[in-house]
Amino acid sequence: MRHVDTLVEGLLQGETLAVARLISWAENDDPRIAEVLRRVYPRTGAAFRIGITGPPGVGKSTLIGRIALKLRDRGERVAVVAVDPTSPFSGGALLGDRYRMVEVTEDPHIFMRSMATRGSQGGLGRATAEALDLLDAAGFTMILVETVGVGQVELDIARTADTVAVVLVPESGDAIQAMKAGLMEIGDVFVINKSDREGADRVRRDLESALDVRSRKDAWRPEVLKIAAQKGEGLDELLEAFDRHRRHLEDSGLLTEKRRRTLRFRLLGEAGRALLDRLENGESENLEKLLDRIEHRELTPHDAARDWVSHISNTGRKTG
Repeated sequence: MRHVDTLVEGLLQGETLAVARLISWAENDDPRIAEVLRRVYPRTGAAFRIGITGPPGVGKSTLIGRIALKLRDRGERVAVVAVDPTSPFSGGALLGDRYRMVEVTEDPHIFMRSMATRGSQGGLGRATAEALDLLDAAGFTMILVETVGVGQVELDIARTADTVAVVLVPESGDAIQAMKAGLMEIGDVFVINKSDREGADRVRRDLESALDVRSRKDAWRPEVLKIAAQKGEGLDELLEAFDRHRRHLEDSGLLTEKRRRTLRFRLLGEAGRALLDRLENGESENLEKLLDRIEHRELTPHDAARDWVSHISNTGRKTG
């Protein structure tokens, strides 16, 4: 417990070594992380979270590195969480983003962490939300989350970040129509990176046209910006767009509403994980019986699942 006390104290004082160690606990499902989060969660809620998403190869890592440096210069305490594919050998992140963000990783005023997806299909690792809570409690005011870059299934970021930037390149023009039901639905700001290449104006027109027919309940009209992150062009305008979206959320009360939806999503996810863990590890006898009945065509998988959950619920009420 003394080790937990020391790390919690270090985290609340913003010590990067303590932050890094506790994020590792979250990634590894260390049982001590539950107590840590219990202690630090009351200190969360102040950080603003920006998600950077988009297909592979559009320059998300370079862009997020440049943004981090700009925010640092504005006086923000900046943390970057880059979600990478899982290594098939170690189970950890492949760390590609660290090599593309050397300037950020070597900056003592910016915290940088790569995290593995660990099998998650939504573009974020399962421990990402807990890592963001830890960074929030540690006093970071701006947290940038770069998703793994898996295309349209990468929608978890919309339930995690306050502002979502979708990054494209001039060559993305032919894919925009197909994106309407995917990334087009989650973007608050659309960024055409590498816009010094041919086709950027056409992609911008296509995006504007697609957004014209898209309705949003929050009355925010997503902005479309052309930048060239490698050259440092358009970054100030991008930060101003982020600021405008943040003001829109805060002035309209939608930031509170959006974060409540995020909490609902997390609560349902945690409940699902807890239930699945109980089904797999604490109900093995019932599992085998139900599998036998399904195998002999006495029950459908659908009915068996409902019976199983109902059994657990009734058992819990009797125990309580």
